[in-house]
Amino acid sequence: MSFSKKVKEELSKQISTARHCQIAEIAAIISLCGNIIINERNEYFIKIHTENLTVARKYFILIKKSFQVSAEISIRKNVNLKKSKIYTVLIKDSEAALLILKATKLIDINGEIREELSITTNLVVQSSCCKRAFIRGAFLAYGSMSDPAKTYHFEIVTSTKAKASQLQEIIHFFGIDAKIVLRKKYYVVYVKEGSQIVDLLNIMEAHVALMELENVRILKEMRNSINRQVNCETANINKTVTAATKQIEDIQYIKDTIGFGELSEGLEEIAKIRLEQPEASLKELGTLLNPPIGKSGVNHRLRKLSEIADRLREEKER
Repeated sequence: MSFSKKVKEELSKQISTARHCQIAEIAAIISLCGNIIINERNEYFIKIHTENLTVARKYFILIKKSFQVSAEISIRKNVNLKKSKIYTVLIKDSEAALLILKATKLIDINGEIREELSITTNLVVQSSCCKRAFIRGAFLAYGSMSDPAKTYHFEIVTSTKAKASQLQEIIHFFGIDAKIVLRKKYYVVYVKEGSQIVDLLNIMEAHVALMELENVRILKEMRNSINRQVNCETANINKTVTAATKQIEDIQYIKDTIGFGELSEGLEEIAKIRLEQPEASLKELGTLLNPPIGKSGVNHRLRKLSEIADRLREEKER
């Protein structure tokens, strides 16, 4: 089961005890995957289509609990995807449909339904708990999440810019930087920052999925930290090896050109020890001297030898 499906399974079992939150979640589901039918007798019908059984089941339960209305569920095969099924939940009772539309603010005071089916006032999502329920319903209806082990990506697909802007505003209320992108003919509200996706799971009350994502994030951060440390150590080793190679080349050039007899006692001592200990660090070289000296002292002497070697090379070229 994909991570996205796990989240939806968990959310489908999350039934708010407050009726106003149930209505907010119903509003989101109808807004994103529903349509309203008005026949010639001015009768209203609400129909939602979804390929996800959890969405159909959750919507059916919410309608029953909030409005004591029974809906009809039908199933048919998706002609485009042979293995997929489309679930349709239909409310045929016109009075009940009108009651639901008014409660969810998907219809205005004049009984007009806006083409984009976004909520007409903010009353249905006035409190923070209702905003949480609306986001939960929207994600159930048309949301998805990538596997956090691969990448962090949370998105909800909407059919119009009005719906996307409305959803973005509700998510922004919780301090989450949701963005909108036009993908083909759809407007997608998305979040790509890992910690903010964790916050969204908490907002929607998907606590099991939240813990799973947090565990993945911790492992990834540990792995990244170890990789950074290894890369840093590797870079330091390469730097040390490169420096040691240059020092040995300079010392060998001095030995072959003028010999160590022309060097001071301190430079001769470090030159001989460096040739004997080509893999030793500056600190280790310092402990082998008599008397021992620190890293900066060793580095100073080796730099002097490098200057002498460079000067001898220049003189030879002239």
